[in-house]
This record gives sequence, C-alpha cells and structure tokens, in this order.
Amino acid sequence: MSAKPFSPASERNREPILSVLRGWFADRSQILEIGSGTGQHAVYFAAAMPQLVWQCSDRAEHVSSMRLWLNEAALPNTPEPLPLDVMGDWPAKRYDAVFSANTLHIMAWHEVERMFEQLPAVTTDDAYVAIYGPFNFHGRFTSDSNASFDRDLKMRGAHMGIRDVADVDALASKAGFDLADDVAMPANNRLRLWKRRRM
Repeated sequence: MSAKPFSPASERNREPILSVLRGWFADRSQILEIGSGTGQHAVYFAAAMPQLVWQCSDRAEHVSSMRLWLNEAALPNTPEPLPLDVMGDWPAKRYDAVFSANTLHIMAWHEVERMFEQLPAVTTDDAYVAIYGPFNFHGRFTSDSNASFDRDLKMRGAHMGIRDVADVDALASKAGFDLADDVAMPANNRLRLWKRRRM
C-alpha cells in the first residue's frame, strides 16, 4: 500500500485556520475546497466541524493520493474527491462556501482569474469564499521571508508568485464577492474572507 503523502505546512497551519473557520463557517453546510492537495486539511476540518459536508477537489493526478487520507479517516462528511482543474470543467453542484489554501501563488495568474470567474456558477447566492496564504500589500512583501519565498517560487516556475491583495480583491469584486474579513495568521500568512454580494 502506498504511503500517505504528508504536508508539514498543512500540519502547522491547520489549527490557526480552524480557529477562524469555526466562526466563519458556523452557519455553512456545503464546502468546496479547491486544491485540497494531500487531503490533510479536509480530514482535520471535517472532523472538527461535522455539520459541514467537505468536498475535496484537486487536479486529477492528486486525487488518488488524497484518497489515502480520506479513506483512512472514513468520515461521513467527506465525499469522494473531485478531479478539478480550474481551466477545465467545474462541478454542477452549488456550495455555500469555498475554501482554498496556498494555491493562488502556485497557479498562473490566468488560472487565478479563471477560478474567480467560475465561483458564481458553483456557489449559492449567500456564499462565502475563504482563502489562506501569503499576500502582498501595495505591491510590497510583508516580510523578508515572504520575499525569499517569492524568489523560490519564481525559480520553480516563472508563472508563480505571491499575489497582491488589490489584484485579488478586484477579481473577487468582479465575480460578485466583497471582502468581509482579513485575519493575520502565523508565518506572515493571511486568511481572507469574501461574501457574495446580494443582488
């Protein structure tokens, strides 16, 4: 049997993220996680918040390894993970919250744009979107470690990089979501929440 993949970052940040999501998602029921990676976050959050149905998704090549975490946990509120490439087909179902961690700086900018463009089609009229990761403010890094991280990202791929809050907020606003909260997290990360604008 294959060994489960393991993300040290997910292990470190899961409790600080959960402490915020408990409040934000208290009245939510159906969560779509974009870029679930190993599945560690899904297992931890779904166990801690059993009122939520936590739907994992990621590119097809990550689904089988993610399933190792989900199958071992055998939680009733983590359905079969979905293969999801943001540039491809999206699920037909609608969710009242979307969560994503450490994805925007990995995706190319046109993929980030596409992700936000698709959010209205997969969310309810009162949906929330919560995104965790590093962000720049006014085109500046918030720490030396984030600047170093950005250099490392660009060495891995020229399309990668830490995104500026203004650029991401503009995409969210165009998709019909307004910034509702922004929480400073450990290791110079942020957890930002947008709420769908009522028409």
